[in-house]
Amino acid sequence: MNRPRLIRAAMGAALLLPLGGCISVKTPEKPIEINLNVVIRQEVLVRLQKDVDTLIQANPDAFPQATPPSPR
Repeated sequence: MNRPRLIRAAMGAALLLPLGGCISVKTPEKPIEINLNVVIRQEVLVRLQKDVDTLIQANPDAFPQATPPSPR
């Protein structure tokens, strides 16, 4: 390490030394809440859609499908 870098590093450490007593870590008074409702709703909808598709394929007479109009 060259001399100017060493001096700058020593000065920086000397300036940060008094700040060591100012840092404190506290736990929050209220619990942290993470809202995941959107993700849960999407997962439920995907599962329901798969269940419905399986049910329709297993019982085609109970769920008649409309035929698409023919192109002219």
